[in-house]
Amino acid sequence: MADGGAHADEPAEQASMRELRARVAALESQRTRPPRHRVKSSLAAVLIVLGCLLAPLSVVAAWAADQLDDTDRYVATVAPLASNPDVQNAVANRATDALMSRIDLPALLADVAPQDRPRLQKALGGRLGDAIEGAVRSFVHDQARRIVASDAFKTVWTDANRDIHRSLDKALTGSGGGAVQLKNDAVTLDLAPVLDRLKQRLVDAGIGAAGHIPEVHTDLTLVRSDQIGKIKTYVRLLQLAGNWLPVLAVVLVAAGVLLSVRRRRALVAGCLGVAVTTGLLGIGLRIFRVLYLDRLPADVSPGAAGAVYDALTHFLQTTVRMVVALAVTIALAAWLSGPGRYAGLVRRLWTSGIGAVRATADRAGLRTGPVGPFVRRYRAWITWILVVAALLVYLLWSYPTGWVVVGIALCLLFLLAVVEFLAAEPSAVEEGVRAPA
Repeated sequence: MADGGAHADEPAEQASMRELRARVAALESQRTRPPRHRVKSSLAAVLIVLGCLLAPLSVVAAWAADQLDDTDRYVATVAPLASNPDVQNAVANRATDALMSRIDLPALLADVAPQDRPRLQKALGGRLGDAIEGAVRSFVHDQARRIVASDAFKTVWTDANRDIHRSLDKALTGSGGGAVQLKNDAVTLDLAPVLDRLKQRLVDAGIGAAGHIPEVHTDLTLVRSDQIGKIKTYVRLLQLAGNWLPVLAVVLVAAGVLLSVRRRRALVAGCLGVAVTTGLLGIGLRIFRVLYLDRLPADVSPGAAGAVYDALTHFLQTTVRMVVALAVTIALAAWLSGPGRYAGLVRRLWTSGIGAVRATADRAGLRTGPVGPFVRRYRAWITWILVVAALLVYLLWSYPTGWVVVGIALCLLFLLAVVEFLAAEPSAVEEGVRAPA
């Protein structure tokens, strides 16, 4: 009987073995065949890489469009330079040199009226001898410093930059004209208005002949580079690209993520790639600043040139930090919401921590009432509404910075914690209180 039962079971065992061999063969064949999504994944990777490479160019394009197209933004950028000590010293030195080169001291002093000589001698510190040139230069420089340190100079600086914004646009796009011009590989600012005020100061001090000095034009170099002829072409191209280049970069990364088989991982990689390439732009701006200042001619003030560079690139640096913060925030959110081991551990710590707070509140007699069940029922909807609201706040913010992005993320995190707290299941203490009712 035993032998007969064994023979009766043998066909079933053989059938099971054949089925097992067939499955193993099928798996082996699938391993040897090329993946069906290889082309799709390769295209997704190419799109993400292109988007990451365009990210820093997008930041520069947004900066070029912002500074050249928005007059108010440009004026707000350069207005603080009027109070910068290095810029004030550079303007005063330049104005002093320009005026002293056109002053004939013997003729100038000969024309001073006798009644004005005591006042002039007092202004010059009592020195009318052999050191007259040094005394006059020191006096002229002091008057120039007073002019550039006055509120009137700030007003002149702000109004002039508002009026010459169109000329700066022309200068950076290849044509001159106006107070700001592009010549000899430099963007220069005409200091004639400052010299006019300086001449009036000299006249008021008793040097009446200074009023007969013809109109003087001298330039203050704002930006200088041997490659400015090429730079202005690139700036023009980026200005034309404007805000379309950032949109294209975002679309490329988004398209690559949608085409990817593992979308969450692709999103994390794409955001980190954007953060890295944009961060390299920020590092490059710092390195270029050092190289730029080292190669300035001797007649250009490094301090003033550095102040102008920092002012003009301030929005660019701010945008770099904002993009890096935003990309890292999105990558972190995508990673934390994924199925990874450590991401799950973080979520469990988050949930257990909020659960502990909820249990402590229950023991203290704090009840959520009907709000708890409502939030528990519509938790997914409430979460998405908060995320969309945070996104709208970011999009409607005029000029978001990195700190703005961090602040919005922290506010969203706090609101999600409140939702999790309200949606937590009631503890045993609360259930015990409800039972008698």
